[in-house]
Amino acid sequence: MIAELREIALALSLALSAAPVELPGTGSMKYRENTGDPVQLTAYGLGTKRTYLRSATGSAFAWEKSLTEVSVAPGGRLAAGVPAAYRSGYDALVVTDRTTGASTRIRTVKKPLTASYASWSRDGKKVALTVEQKVSGKWRVIGFTVVDVTAKTARTVRINALSASAGFWWSPDGNLVSRHGTGLRLYRPSDGAVMRTLSGVGLPTGPEDSFSPSGKRLTTWCPSRFKEQLCLVDPIAGRITQRVNVRPEAVFGWWDESHVIAVMPHGGAYRLSVVDLRGQVTRVLADVPAKTWAAELWLSFTRRS
Repeated sequence: MIAELREIALALSLALSAAPVELPGTGSMKYRENTGDPVQLTAYGLGTKRTYLRSATGSAFAWEKSLTEVSVAPGGRLAAGVPAAYRSGYDALVVTDRTTGASTRIRTVKKPLTASYASWSRDGKKVALTVEQKVSGKWRVIGFTVVDVTAKTARTVRINALSASAGFWWSPDGNLVSRHGTGLRLYRPSDGAVMRTLSGVGLPTGPEDSFSPSGKRLTTWCPSRFKEQLCLVDPIAGRITQRVNVRPEAVFGWWDESHVIAVMPHGGAYRLSVVDLRGQVTRVLADVPAKTWAAELWLSFTRRS
């Protein structure tokens, strides 16, 4: 009976949603949003082959053929994209003003290094990129690049003994966070000094911001000692405070302080959903075909100011 009531509630939420937003290149995906939503879908893509950016006004998405990824800054004005090709032997970050269309290309690392997976600081002034190098035919993370979008400068820091699949994102207090062993480690962005280690709390759910809007909690994939998949961590205490009985395919950040955005299995395909911290789906944002998810669909959200 409870399950039936939940399905009825979800059906009503779909009926009350605004006109769905078409997502080109995804097959049949349509994103259902409301004007009062705390976040907005501003970019998405299929692997590195197709990247789509939302217009500054309206709901149209355009294929950015020269970019492999793009992310919109808090406030929504600037977009940071990683180009598909080197120029003059350098990788770069392309920062675009979405209101005027003006772009600036900022050099990051020299070939054969790559700098990608753009993460905006919460003040919208800097972008962190994960730096990789091919070693014995495999890409390995060797450090990070911090781009100051106002000064149009980039600084790269190498860090020893990183996990091959490490990645860097901003913490709310302005440090960089990455996986470390079975937990997390925070680094000072100016020189890579270790600021703090959160041992045994699980790996971050990134690449979208794993920290809640207030910064008081962050999501991780629970360590193997727990049956639950999603854990909530107190970053100050450095410990797991809650385990959520839910098994999403992916988490794309926080919806608000008490909900996350997750891709959930559903009937042989998937649903992009708003999930509460008890593990219940409270709203369906989009139906995701199995073929689209298999094509390495990623989604990027921007918090409304």
